[in-house]
Amino acid sequence: MTELNIKHLIDKRVLVTGGGGFLGKAIINQLLVYTPHIRSLSRKYYPELEKLNVQQVQGDIAIADIVDKACQDQDIVFHVAAKAGFWGPYGEYYQANVTGTDNIINACVKHKIGYLIYTSTPGVVNGGKEPIEGVDESSPYPDSFPTAYLATKALAEQAVMTSASDTLKTISLRPHLIWGPGENHLVSRIMAWAGKIVRVGDGKNLVDTVYIDNAAEAHLQAAEAIQKNSALSGNVYFISQGEPVYMWDIINAILKAGDKPPVSRSIPRIPATIIGALLEWVYKSLRLKSEPKLTRYLAHEFSSAQWFDISAARRDLGYAPQVSMEEGLKRLTEWMKTCN
Repeated sequence: MTELNIKHLIDKRVLVTGGGGFLGKAIINQLLVYTPHIRSLSRKYYPELEKLNVQQVQGDIAIADIVDKACQDQDIVFHVAAKAGFWGPYGEYYQANVTGTDNIINACVKHKIGYLIYTSTPGVVNGGKEPIEGVDESSPYPDSFPTAYLATKALAEQAVMTSASDTLKTISLRPHLIWGPGENHLVSRIMAWAGKIVRVGDGKNLVDTVYIDNAAEAHLQAAEAIQKNSALSGNVYFISQGEPVYMWDIINAILKAGDKPPVSRSIPRIPATIIGALLEWVYKSLRLKSEPKLTRYLAHEFSSAQWFDISAARRDLGYAPQVSMEEGLKRLTEWMKTCN
């Protein structure tokens, strides 16, 4: 962990929702440098948090009474918990992402919690139709979203933004494709796909990613910045490495870190989109609960540019990714060795 200019978190009482998850645990580990008064709200119990003397509240964030209990006597909330994914019933995503966030906001107001840092996603500006290249925070929400996850995260982000007031200061962060040792979404999926994954498109689509330590630091920097400058309240910020890379280069780099062969086969985008549409129809018709191997959204994601202007985060939050892509891949490789 790098040395941060953090003063306003010292001895504060902090709640991290989703504290047992990949990003939540990284935020907690960095918070422990500044305060021992940390509470986690997660569905499950995590022995590793117990070892860190983190108080744990177990329960569903969509249940108001549980959220109310977790928020009692807190100074700051990092709201990280969410239901992520590209497939599944809209109602499940709504309950976790929208109702859960509304519960957090209401509890913050009730318990006079002064600061709320919300983990959003850059996907809230993704309509699933066009590439995203160098956009900043002025980019509007699309008219429609390709997945329930993105639609509900956009609603939640808007709720956090509009909840900003004289008594509740908020900042929303949009980290893109978080990865690193211990990650169980992007990295684990790529490992599971090893030998079977097929490149979609020409492989020249630039994307942003962010290493886990950098994503966590951005959250602490946001909490520090908003306490020093209340004019930032209600703002949103893109967070990334600040150096877009070809998507299939980073996929192959992660495969290499896990001692797996690179992707060798490819399919043009249009046929991949057609296959994705057919699989969606089959899964919906048969009411299959598992995720399709490919959807129209995934075909778009695998073949389209997605990178963002992070100059606002650099300016307002003092954000500067301390762990480079090269160093992050080195750490990932070392961690992968311990998993074999």
